[in-house]
Amino acid sequence: MNFLKGYTKQEISWMMYDWANSAHSVIIVTLLPIFFDTVASYTADSVSSMSTWGYATSIAMAIVALAAPFLGVFGDIRGMRKKLFTIFMLIGVVACAGMAFTPGMDFTSSTAVADKVAALILVLYIVSVIGFDASAIYYDAFLTDITTEDRMDRVSTMGYGLGYIGGSTIPLLIFLIMNLVGVPMLTCLAFIFALTAVWWLVFSLPLLKNCEQTSGKPYEKGDVARNIRGVGSTVKEIIANKPMLVYILAYFFYIDGVHTIISMATTYGTNLGLDSTGMMLALLLVQILGLPFCLLYIRFANKFGARAMVGFGICVYMFICIFGYFMNSLWQFWVLAVLCATSQGGIQALSRSMFGKLIPDKDRSGEFFGFFDIFGKFSSIMGPALVGVVSSAVANGMLRSQGLTAETATAEQIDLINASSSHYGILSIILIIAVGAVLYFAVLPRTEKR
Repeated sequence: MNFLKGYTKQEISWMMYDWANSAHSVIIVTLLPIFFDTVASYTADSVSSMSTWGYATSIAMAIVALAAPFLGVFGDIRGMRKKLFTIFMLIGVVACAGMAFTPGMDFTSSTAVADKVAALILVLYIVSVIGFDASAIYYDAFLTDITTEDRMDRVSTMGYGLGYIGGSTIPLLIFLIMNLVGVPMLTCLAFIFALTAVWWLVFSLPLLKNCEQTSGKPYEKGDVARNIRGVGSTVKEIIANKPMLVYILAYFFYIDGVHTIISMATTYGTNLGLDSTGMMLALLLVQILGLPFCLLYIRFANKFGARAMVGFGICVYMFICIFGYFMNSLWQFWVLAVLCATSQGGIQALSRSMFGKLIPDKDRSGEFFGFFDIFGKFSSIMGPALVGVVSSAVANGMLRSQGLTAETATAEQIDLINASSSHYGILSIILIIAVGAVLYFAVLPRTEKR
């Protein structure tokens, strides 16, 4: 890997966690919704599975978001960051391993069984997201330990790039090959969920072995209680730092578009009746293109600055929402996938490194990244919930306008209504991205000038 020349052993080991957990980002976040939609079609309430999935995503994000500042505080105690990272990483791994058993359950036998399998999938999904996002708090905080401020943009973005070429691509490619050679779909799903758990665990080992916490303070008696009480002081500190406050608020809104489109894309496509194999191939293309576009983001960030490139990504995602509203065919899903690939990794990586540079006290990086994470996760609550509410409201309105109910409508009528209502759900995301754009482009520069 010639593109890794010039990076230290610690930096590469840190980047490998993006390689590790990206398997969850693709397999669980994109394949599991398709499987859930299939199971949900056998349940008692099969109307708007997109809405149910959106609510489940919001619940998972809410749990992590509320805990994030306190989790970050514990990670700032010298020697605790790696331990807490390991605990939550293992929680996510075990949940993924549990998912491997769900495709083998006979959910087609009765509505009652389907209801139980659907509920189990949602619980395991929520637990896996908690493990993924909580471990990411400590992973992000390690950024200030393993590199210097002038290298953060480059290291952070390359981490996302490695995630695309590794965890995001290889497991998905294996799944597609198994599917194309005729392995039954449920067998493919069971295998790939198990592989995700193993992949996540194995490729986390370089970070556990080579990365050490250098920031933070040694534990003293009463530190935990003092640090928890100090969360309020940190809130006041962030509020007093106007550029940091406006940046976090802008991030809160614009990153919603990124997270929501990532988590809802395949559910949206499934509701439109698009071919699942075709969607998976399109998502594979996203992962293959992810690294080259991350490398381009690094180059352009060096030339134009990280801020300009994040702004470019915001504009791209606003266009994606508009394009998604008009999407009805598989080729349009492929275009959407390429558009996402241009900026998906770059905007997240540069947002992370921009915030890392704003932290005034690197010994408290875990605490500050905890707050950064809470804003990112609460945006991830808002987006899927908004999609779920809008999709559900439009679907129910269409049922009423046709004099139907969920019980009296045929399966074909429900499919058509879900497809039509999904367009409005995906379009609604642009409202919150637009708020983030105004804060980022108009308000943030003014606060910095002052």
